[in-house]
Amino acid sequence: MSLFIANAHAQTAGGTGAASGFEMLIMLAVFGLIFYFLLYRPQAKRVKEHKNLVSSLAKGDEVLTQGGLVGKITKVSDDKDFIEIGLNDNQNVVVQKAAVTTILPKGTMKSL
Repeated sequence: MSLFIANAHAQTAGGTGAASGFEMLIMLAVFGLIFYFLLYRPQAKRVKEHKNLVSSLAKGDEVLTQGGLVGKITKVSDDKDFIEIGLNDNQNVVVQKAAVTTILPKGTMKSL
């Protein structure tokens, strides 16, 4: 026995390794459920809502794009993924349908 180093003692025989493996499986299942309910499910819901929004775009809708442009849809091409937005009477912009963030209530452009 040394003055500065303590003696090491062996641990007594404990339970079997099967219990710790089962606990590990339970912990992995709990982490999987947390991942599903906190990350995957809300994101999938947002993607579904945005897909419904993009498919419901029609001529005359007032929209807000991701870039901050507010305008009225003047032309929708069904075969392509682009729409034409009229910013005012003489300026039109072509954007992707996916760039539309929200459909605004009618008359929003006049109130701006």
